[in-house]
Amino acid sequence: MIKRLIKFISLLTIIVVIIITYLSYFGVNTSKLNNKIKSEILKVNTDANLELKSVKLLLNLTNLSLNIQTLEPEIFFKNRRLKLEHIKTNISLKSFINKDFSIDDLQISTKEINLNDLVQLTRSFKNSTELFLLNKIIKEGYLVGDINLNFDSDGKIRKDYEIKGFVKKGKLNILNKHSVNNLNFIFNIKDKEYLFEDIEVVFNQVELLSPSIKVKEKNNQFLVNGKLLSKKDDSSIKVLMKFLEKSFKNQKSFKNYGIENINFDSENDFTFYLSKKLKVSNLNLKSKINLDSFLYRKNLSNIKNYLTNFKDKVELENHKIVINYKKNKFEISGEGKIFIDNKIDYLSYDVKKLNDNYDFNVVVNFNNNVILLDFFNYKKKENLNSILYINGSYKKNKIIKFDTISLIDDDKNSFLIEGLNLNSKFKIEDINKLDINFTNNNKIKNQISLKKNKKKYQIQGKSFDVTKIIDNILDSNDDTEPFSIFENLNSNFNIDIDKTYLDKDTYVNNLTGHIIFENNKINNVILDSIFQNQKTLSLTINTNKNKEKITTLVSDYPKPLVKRYKFIKGFEEGVLDFYSIKKGDITNSSLIIDNFKVKEVPVLAKLLTLASLQGIADLLTGEGIRFTDLEMKFTNKKGLMTIEEMYAIGPAISILLEGYIETKKLISLRGTLVPATTINRSIASIPLIGSILVGKKIGEGVFGVSFKVKGPLNDLRTTVNPIKTLTPRFITRTLEKIKKD
Repeated sequence: MIKRLIKFISLLTIIVVIIITYLSYFGVNTSKLNNKIKSEILKVNTDANLELKSVKLLLNLTNLSLNIQTLEPEIFFKNRRLKLEHIKTNISLKSFINKDFSIDDLQISTKEINLNDLVQLTRSFKNSTELFLLNKIIKEGYLVGDINLNFDSDGKIRKDYEIKGFVKKGKLNILNKHSVNNLNFIFNIKDKEYLFEDIEVVFNQVELLSPSIKVKEKNNQFLVNGKLLSKKDDSSIKVLMKFLEKSFKNQKSFKNYGIENINFDSENDFTFYLSKKLKVSNLNLKSKINLDSFLYRKNLSNIKNYLTNFKDKVELENHKIVINYKKNKFEISGEGKIFIDNKIDYLSYDVKKLNDNYDFNVVVNFNNNVILLDFFNYKKKENLNSILYINGSYKKNKIIKFDTISLIDDDKNSFLIEGLNLNSKFKIEDINKLDINFTNNNKIKNQISLKKNKKKYQIQGKSFDVTKIIDNILDSNDDTEPFSIFENLNSNFNIDIDKTYLDKDTYVNNLTGHIIFENNKINNVILDSIFQNQKTLSLTINTNKNKEKITTLVSDYPKPLVKRYKFIKGFEEGVLDFYSIKKGDITNSSLIIDNFKVKEVPVLAKLLTLASLQGIADLLTGEGIRFTDLEMKFTNKKGLMTIEEMYAIGPAISILLEGYIETKKLISLRGTLVPATTINRSIASIPLIGSILVGKKIGEGVFGVSFKVKGPLNDLRTTVNPIKTLTPRFITRTLEKIKKD
């Protein structure tokens, strides 16, 4: 009996073990639980329905539970169908036996699911603002994933859920501004934590890659950090143009800024907060950019004044750029090649932005490009290495402050500017210091400094060539034009220069005095100096109470001043006295030069030839024609010089003329030219009126010629007409001169 009992128990045990083993490894299929599972799911989501084929039960001895699994089920909700790979859940063995079980967890493995359908299903379980926005953003794409959910006693999803999978061929439209195409990535989602890996996407037509992006929900926001990679693409310029135009409504296109092409790749590490309304804040960005090429084309006349090779095109090549951005702080630094009209040089830069203020450092190694500083008559030639260093800041009030501008070349020429402030019109508002030490195009050494002390400036140095400055003043129709680089110059300049060059051959020693500016105009000047031949030069300008500007220039060595006028050559000796009064835009002037001679005046030579005065013409080209006196009264107004009268008298010839000169346009003069012997004879014969008008011998009645000169400076037309009687005006002026002498 006992043996039979033992055998029965053993057999029963074996059968139970076999059943348990079978149930643990192979399980059983049944459809009896389908309705129960459906009802449990409906408790979680009343809008969803589940279609099950059969349910497989597996025994789990570790926790005395049953693993329930169904293959290829389908979920229906709102006329949508989601095909799944399988659904798994675990229930306690006790609740199963008591027929009182409920679903505590759920494992779902999907087939390819439409992204929009998945968002809609998720919203049916738990709706939120971010899911609503996702539903608006997502246009296309599909997902394959594994979902592990645990439920509390009320059927709500617990926070230890996990969702894994991948997304393929996603297509998004973000706020109608940015397009996302061909989105592919692997994801792992936990409560308040999102991990995205191996991301590939075409964002606004730019192909981007990311090894990983992490998102963590924190303080009702999402903390996002990750890495983003971009590839080189010849279409980068088109992409960036569209991006900026969509992002910033008032942003001009890159074409308007002159940017024609950009080709680069980048590596970007970023961190930012994203609100549930998809607003970005606290963005931190670190980028490494390999700028392969950058083409800028713009007509910039200001640059052409300094870089003669510039022909509306600048190219950057092989630049390594680092960008750091954090809240209101922005930093960018880089270096690489710069091409100006295919002439290669090297550029490095560092820009820092804090709030609305920018600090910048720029270094350019100029070797192949030509630098022109016309104001100083300096030209840095090709293949002469030089370094340009610029350090400064741009303030919110649109003031550009250059702390330092330095240019040094291998010929030991140097230019240093400190404390230069420019306004938004690029006009000088202030400057603290200028030091220059260079040899200019006239082979003249310039060593001079300018230093500011409150509102006064001190200009002093060993030598300075003012040829260009004088040319600019003489060529200007407006007395403010030579100083138009200043916004509103109101300062006193004290001057003390050992040697000042008026041209490449002539200089004055010990130039001392002062110049006072008011509103960019010279208001007061006192300058005295001594030529190398010990003769003097003195200039004074005073503005009286009636706003009249009175100028006097006196020199007993006028040759350097006169020879600036190209049509007069071979001017020698003489004493010059110039006086003018300017009120408004009208200047009335008088010029007196005594005891001088000229050797070459093309217009005068032609007049003498046409008048058949060959003897005097020969004298002009030989030793020169001497004049004892020259007086000229003229008026200037906006580029028009009106000569009221110019009278010159000498032993050989006398001239009286009038007319006008339009600067760089037209010359129109007319007058009388008479040999001096005729004048002397005529004046001596005045008491005998009949004789002076007719003459006693054949030919004596021809006193001289009248003439006209008209046309542009390089194409003057000259006509002469012999006259038998001198005009009363000519005789009167001659008599006045004789009485003075």
